[in-house]
Amino acid sequence: MATTRKALAYSKRKPVVNTRFSKRQQFSFIKSVPPQKIVKFSMGNIQAFEKGKFKIKITLSTQENIQIRDLALEAVRQALNKDLTKLFQKNFFLRCNVYPHNVLRNNRVYSGASKGERVQTGMTKSFGRPEGRAAIVKKNKPIFTAYFNEKTNVSKVRRFFKKVTPKLPCKTKVVVEEKTG
Repeated sequence: MATTRKALAYSKRKPVVNTRFSKRQQFSFIKSVPPQKIVKFSMGNIQAFEKGKFKIKITLSTQENIQIRDLALEAVRQALNKDLTKLFQKNFFLRCNVYPHNVLRNNRVYSGASKGERVQTGMTKSFGRPEGRAAIVKKNKPIFTAYFNEKTNVSKVRRFFKKVTPKLPCKTKVVVEEKTG
């Protein structure tokens, strides 16, 4: 059974090059792109957000340059959406601001008695197979943004954002902004 590698194998490293996928084979470095794990990027009342009806904005942003796997982004999205839906029903808007473009590769190394000697190539063909996706996020760039109206719930929403920070592989900052006028 194939398991995914830990996020620390990828997160603090520079993005891997040569992970382009093209419809024309001569321009494509990888054979296939793994499926997208993030189901939705915009949740809540989208029409009210487009009309500008929300007055309070809370942003979760990174404190360092990092790669975040799509599995981690989906876990954070589900937790935030669940908590915000309980608190506001439909009177909020939540957006995931990053998109996982970077394809992660893994060169599997077998361990055990005689299995690895027949199959492995070592570092001679170490390109690896596509395993997952990651979003490349620069320092101080927002990852998730929530919009709502009720000023009394700012501390609760801030607590929701603080609760999901352990799911992300980086130091984060929560910023609250109010729209005047």
